[in-house]
Amino acid sequence: MKLALNLIGGIAVVLAILGVFLPLLPTTPFLLLASACFARGSTRLHAWLINNRVFGAYLRDVEQGRGIPLRGKVVALAMLWASIGYSAFAVGSMALVALLISIAAGVTIYLCAFVPTLRTR
Repeated sequence: MKLALNLIGGIAVVLAILGVFLPLLPTTPFLLLASACFARGSTRLHAWLINNRVFGAYLRDVEQGRGIPLRGKVVALAMLWASIGYSAFAVGSMALVALLISIAAGVTIYLCAFVPTLRTR
């Protein structure tokens, strides 16, 4: 089981790094997935990830319940709605459009109502 968690975590890290450079590939969900997998699969890999100079502070804030910076929430929601809007325009099925909008609305509600906003220090 630990091997599978570490493998999934490694793939998530690679996808997160790609997400930094590719506009429609999200970085944060993959980082959070990697952190969760490494926390259960390898304390060494988890420590490496949360002490990373680029992503570490962000992950520590989320894991310790301090939240996500307001700028991060705004960028995440803008990218979410832009990609959902484009996808909804591109697909022909009204059922898929309704599903996409429902998912985006759910993510928006979760991010705004349940994830704390980190106050700048």
